[in-house]
Amino acid sequence: MKVRFGIIGTNWITERFIQAAMETEQFVLAAVYSRTEEKGKAFAAKYDHSPAVYTDLKQMASSDEVDAVYIASPNSFHAEQAILCMNHGKHVLCEKPIASNTDEVRRMISAAQENDVLLMEALKSTLMPNFKAVKDNLYKLGRIRRYFASYCQYSSRYDAFKQGTILNAFNPEYSNGSLMDLGVYCIYPMVALFGKPDKVQAAGVMLSSGVDGEGSILLQYPKMDAVIMHSKISHSYVPAEIQGENGTMVIDKINQPYDVKIYYRDGTIEDITQSQTHESMYYEVNEFIELLETGKRDSVINSLENSIITAEIAEEARRQIGLRYPADERL
Repeated sequence: MKVRFGIIGTNWITERFIQAAMETEQFVLAAVYSRTEEKGKAFAAKYDHSPAVYTDLKQMASSDEVDAVYIASPNSFHAEQAILCMNHGKHVLCEKPIASNTDEVRRMISAAQENDVLLMEALKSTLMPNFKAVKDNLYKLGRIRRYFASYCQYSSRYDAFKQGTILNAFNPEYSNGSLMDLGVYCIYPMVALFGKPDKVQAAGVMLSSGVDGEGSILLQYPKMDAVIMHSKISHSYVPAEIQGENGTMVIDKINQPYDVKIYYRDGTIEDITQSQTHESMYYEVNEFIELLETGKRDSVINSLENSIITAEIAEEARRQIGLRYPADERL
């Protein structure tokens, strides 16, 4: 089965996505959408098979030469673009975070169901081999007491911000900031493993542009808690942990797990790391295509339910720290 993809967005993320997707024989780069023809053609020229270039998204969505669309535009455009494509019968793989708020996510899910198409959030980490290792070996920890995840990465764009230039990463018009860009990498795996928490308590540092620079979230589950730290204005080297009564699982990077070990109370260490033979983004493409091959409309891991729960947590955290986007005003 060949799946002909249209690409929305001509940035480094889409380049990495295409590179990874080409590792699967079913992926075909059929079309590229860009706001300008010059930029679109320059991007398409990087690939031997010369995909079609569109500057009108509706035309690409209407094309019989496109089966599915990968969306990697700014966050605030995700919902509108995805719904347009799904209303034209296209399957959609949408970059994280899937939308600006829960209302947009629900409308996207409704469009997917009404048009009988596949919608999936493109969060790579939960589909990588070592997240499966985490999930499959969780029982060895005994009763789980704490989930801890940190993704703090000083942004090169923050230097420009401090000089008075507000780039997209710190612009609320695009529903950006630390929580949406990095925090989601900590929230989504937690939801995939433990479901919806009972309570969310958030704190954060707001920047003058109107987005958050960093923050932390404390989440309560029955008989366990979760602690999340995220930042675009400072750096952390701390791995993620899942702490149980029998041992602690240590994950090198929650956003891209490559190394996973269990440290048992008796002092023994078990390395449960799985080998990874493909680019990290390959696994989300492969999952998406396999779902299409089997006629399924929802992923077990990157499910629509997990996406809406993640969006609910982010929205509640934003409410508590006073972070609102222009997209929220359009509700």
